[in-house]
Amino acid sequence: MTTATATVDISLEEDGSSSSPNFEKVAHQAFRDRWKETDDTMCRHSMSFHLQHSLRSDFFASYLYLMEKIPLVKLFPVTCEYIKGEKQFYYRAQQFYEDVPASEEGMMGDFVEISNVDLEGSREFLQRFVGPGKAGTHCALDCGSGIGRVTKGVLLPVFEKMEMADMMEHFLLHAHEEYLGDDADRIETYYCYNLQEFTPPKNKYDVIWMQWVACHLTDKDLLSFLLRCKKSVRPNGVIIIKDNMARQGCKLDPIDSSISRHLDIMKCIIAKAGLEILAIEKQDGFPEVIMPVWMIAMK
Repeated sequence: MTTATATVDISLEEDGSSSSPNFEKVAHQAFRDRWKETDDTMCRHSMSFHLQHSLRSDFFASYLYLMEKIPLVKLFPVTCEYIKGEKQFYYRAQQFYEDVPASEEGMMGDFVEISNVDLEGSREFLQRFVGPGKAGTHCALDCGSGIGRVTKGVLLPVFEKMEMADMMEHFLLHAHEEYLGDDADRIETYYCYNLQEFTPPKNKYDVIWMQWVACHLTDKDLLSFLLRCKKSVRPNGVIIIKDNMARQGCKLDPIDSSISRHLDIMKCIIAKAGLEILAIEKQDGFPEVIMPVWMIAMK
């Protein structure tokens, strides 16, 4: 059985850019034409239709929308082709965190000594966006909360109520039963969900905080989750991402199944979600051996 193919004769310069000003547009259309033809001629009566459809939706949806914004040389590391498929990407992360202890050491890996510096940087950044005329202080959501290190050290001192979301039940149980102490009574809800499957309640939160968890979502799922978060924040509400940002392109960590994006790639996904960036700030005080950590506030 053969499939239709599309050929695009385009050369790349030494820096990875296209010698043609219409490179992204031409390549984008070529892929669209190829897969439309494949669907029509091969898949209509084929038992492999569902597999073909899955490949198209899971991989090319992410690939094609980024094609419109980012030079091709930056795309390959962020696609499901590079991470060997979404299901394996998420499965490996789930397996990794099952063995992580519910403790601050578990949350910080080999860098528990920077926890206080991290929390202080987050507190100072958050202060810029809450208060009169800004985001309220009624309720916040901590996404990828783990045992509640950020909830306890950054968010609970500011917000009346909190909600926490994490895919690992033993993290949430430890937060409620031990780590948060008396403050556990102020946690309104614990959500045990993967973020790619989680839809936060609408119009509820003054701040949605996502720390070291956007890296565990594919581009498509991160975009979708940000779109859902837009509907979950109250008037003047703010969404904050704090995460590792690759110095160049993207970097996959096969151990915990996370992918660190360059700041420009993250900005592209945020723009695609229709969010306005309010501020971007690099976390100071971390050792040079650590990948740069950036904070992005958006609404």
